[in-house]
Amino acid sequence: MRDELLNETLFTNLAHAYEAVATWADDYNTERPHSALSYATPAAYAAELRLAALRPVATVADDGDNTRRSLVVTE
Repeated sequence: MRDELLNETLFTNLAHAYEAVATWADDYNTERPHSALSYATPAAYAAELRLAALRPVATVADDGDNTRRSLVVTE
């Protein structure tokens, strides 16, 4: 942020600074891919994490166990 915004922008007042920082942060989080996130944007990465949290990690095995305690990892 410092190199791309703060060092290169002459802010006219505090409201202008708030607006510029908010615009920069929105662009950074929704438009720019990040190498640490496999070149996804932070917003897209967070959405994928939310979807992954909804997927089951195991289901009850259908192996004749009538106690229904056997679990199978889903893929």
